[in-house]
Amino acid sequence: MTTLKIEELRSEIEGKEILKGLTLEIQGGEIHAIMGPNGTGKSTLASALMGHPKYEVTGGKATLDHEDLLEMEVDERARAGLFLAMQYPSEIAGVTNSDFLRSAINARREEGQEISLIRFIRELESKMKGLEMNPEFAHRYLNEGFSGGEKKRNEILQMMLLEPKFVILDEVDSGLDIDALRIVANGVNELRSPDRGFIIITHYQRLLNYITPDFVHVMMQGRIVKSGGPELAHRLEAEGYDWVKEELGITDETVGGEV
Repeated sequence: MTTLKIEELRSEIEGKEILKGLTLEIQGGEIHAIMGPNGTGKSTLASALMGHPKYEVTGGKATLDHEDLLEMEVDERARAGLFLAMQYPSEIAGVTNSDFLRSAINARREEGQEISLIRFIRELESKMKGLEMNPEFAHRYLNEGFSGGEKKRNEILQMMLLEPKFVILDEVDSGLDIDALRIVANGVNELRSPDRGFIIITHYQRLLNYITPDFVHVMMQGRIVKSGGPELAHRLEAEGYDWVKEELGITDETVGGEV
């Protein structure tokens, strides 16, 4: 069974420690939701796992199927099956969406096993139709001129075509209206399988109304402080985070906070 294992992970940016000994294990077939207030390190976790150069890992381990993830370059992590749907996808002028997507698929394949143009077009058109994307977006430059919601759908399109082992969704629900949220969630649910794990970083229960997580974790002060099932997300939606802080004696939940 495929496994993403994070042990006592520590990471900093510009000398400020953000992750402070985070531990989490995700098996294939599981969806883990990570929730928490702003400034608690959720997006830092996503960036550190994917190898963002601004985030220096200063301690701990992260392995993907027992391979040292932290020793890999960003492209190697992607080839190993790790995928990050970013909160703020970049715009790349001069590279069409379809060219980018086909190149990304082929980068994960052995030489001589590249996807044929006909098969790629069929899969691209099918997935775009399911995500209710305008077919013209295939020929536009990557994310250039896309609205926030269109960028998020495009991230899900990439995920569906690449079929990674582990998916990290970093606040993919932010800025989406209810229809776009439903469509994005349907794309995630379509890809759910016993061989694929998910980390969903979100502030809100509303995404989890469409994607039922197996585990919900609360992140504060750069680490996971509480875990439970879907019912935990419902309680957080109803009551906020103050009860968690009170229960654990936390006075400031941010990464620079104190107990």
